[in-house]
Amino acid sequence: MKTVRLFLPAVAMAATLLLAGCSKSGGDQPAAPEKAEAPSRTGVTIDAETQARIGLKTEMPAPMQWQPETKAYGRVLDPAPLVDLLMDLARTEMTLDSSHQELERAKQLKKDNNISERTYQEAETTYQQNFGAATAAYFKIESAWGGKIAELTGPIVVPPGTPRKPSAELNDMARAGSLIRVDLPLGEQTSLVGRIHIVPLEKTMQPITASFFNKLPTMDPQTQQQGFLFINDAPNTADKLTPGEAVTAFVKNSGEPVSGVVVPASAVLRHEGRGWVYVQAETNRFVRTEIPLDRLTDRGWLVSENLSATNHIVVTGAQTVLSAELSGGGFNTGQRD
Repeated sequence: MKTVRLFLPAVAMAATLLLAGCSKSGGDQPAAPEKAEAPSRTGVTIDAETQARIGLKTEMPAPMQWQPETKAYGRVLDPAPLVDLLMDLARTEMTLDSSHQELERAKQLKKDNNISERTYQEAETTYQQNFGAATAAYFKIESAWGGKIAELTGPIVVPPGTPRKPSAELNDMARAGSLIRVDLPLGEQTSLVGRIHIVPLEKTMQPITASFFNKLPTMDPQTQQQGFLFINDAPNTADKLTPGEAVTAFVKNSGEPVSGVVVPASAVLRHEGRGWVYVQAETNRFVRTEIPLDRLTDRGWLVSENLSATNHIVVTGAQTVLSAELSGGGFNTGQRD
């Protein structure tokens, strides 16, 4: 009994201490830490001497308003089929002109009764056959390339002895990279008059402008979209387009203008499928900033977020800065826009 009396107080005291400890542990337990913020991009540090050595230059993007555009797709057309059709037409017209002169001569002889009826009918039949051949060649051009190109070939019949003058515009179209087909859905064909911007899908070159020429007579059999013909405004540039090459076209529409700043193409880098520029955060520190590449202008890409007109962006040497960032000081070959 004495042992029991000593054991019970000890058990009670242990229980009291245990409860007190539990209470203190629950009351003083610190709150769970908040989720850490994502680390900000530290950028690349380049001293003034290195900046001068690599020719690094910065400038502030110019503010501007951008008219919304519709993104469409197309391809550079091979002019060879058109050239073949033009040559066929030229050959038939030469034959037609010769038979036309013979017919006019036969008419004069008939008026003076110096030609037989059979000879006259033969001259007339030959002329009609040659006229039909030239007309067929003309309609082949019209059905494949549209009436506007066919009209540039001139009239089928000209006065006897009149020289035919080749169209300078047709000669320009016969050059590689001059003709561009753009396919658009039916609801997006209202603002094609004027110029559009063309960006090749597989090349890194300055965007080019192309002028609307005519609606093509055929639709794309796969996309069921209407084709429109555009003419490259600068077919003699060093970076020519290749026939069959796929392109992206930016066609202006009637939406509300968007305000932003324009970034020159020389400042834009493509990395991991996205567009980037380097912004000068401090004198010797440059931070890579992502920008969307969906608003193309004559002077570059318009950006309405992440940049302002007070930022200094790298316009020369951006590729070197990217190589330094990716390799930790070495140099890689990236892709410049």
